[in-house]
Amino acid sequence: MSRRRIGFWYRLAAVIAKPPLVVFFKRDWRGMEHIPADGGFITAVNHNSYIDPLSYAHFQYNTGRVPRFLAKDGLFKDGFVGKVMKGTGQIPVYRETTNALDAFRAAVDAIERGECVAFYPEGTLTRDPEMWPMTAKSGAARVALRTKCPVIPVAQWGANLALPPYSKKLSLLPRKKLQVLAGEPVDLSRFYDKEPSPEVLREVTETIMAAVTELLEEIRQETAPKAPYDPRKARLAQRRKAADRSGRSFSDGTDSTDGTDSTDSTDSTDDPANTPENTTEDSK
Repeated sequence: MSRRRIGFWYRLAAVIAKPPLVVFFKRDWRGMEHIPADGGFITAVNHNSYIDPLSYAHFQYNTGRVPRFLAKDGLFKDGFVGKVMKGTGQIPVYRETTNALDAFRAAVDAIERGECVAFYPEGTLTRDPEMWPMTAKSGAARVALRTKCPVIPVAQWGANLALPPYSKKLSLLPRKKLQVLAGEPVDLSRFYDKEPSPEVLREVTETIMAAVTELLEEIRQETAPKAPYDPRKARLAQRRKAADRSGRSFSDGTDSTDGTDSTDSTDSTDDPANTPENTTEDSK
């Protein structure tokens, strides 16, 4: 299937967003050759700054295959915001549904139309103290198994140096380098004939995130921890310590389920930007 036209609203957003990105940041873009020229696909991207969607979108926009981000379906209602969200082709997530895959039905439809759907599998900014990718949710895995489309891992670094996770203090000078690296499609073929059980979804999610983390290791020239940071376990550990200090009993709240609530939630993103070849920091 041929690629979709970029459209007026997306081009307008690019006209507004690209100049400050070019002025205030250097760039190191690699791996554009891994972005499919045609057909629907998923990108799985790490998330370490409120402004890194702009960095990633700039990279992806310059491949000619613009990303469609996931957002709450309430943002697509009447009004200016809804008009922009619809005009730029962003993807609503239907959180009211009790069926996890139904929450992503618009994402599935977009991929089947030949779109690029961008997932931030962590669901929010990383809480890892060293800013490595943390445990992820299963949305990308669900959609990947449903559509059997290519899944392109993407790692990014640099926006977090200008605006650290959960910070409101933006530091533009000296100029930071926005590094984005796309990798080869993740091979998920061994999962296609399996039922999407919690265990399978967990394994697919871990496979995708391992590819993203490996790319980030290449960017940072460092080795990531063997196990990703798990915010749920970290919260439980903090509560256990607090209970121990106060002498109170503590329950971790687990039940008879598979205990992986992080793999059953829908994904989210905090923010929503021509040649398929590597672009260095000096390119426009």
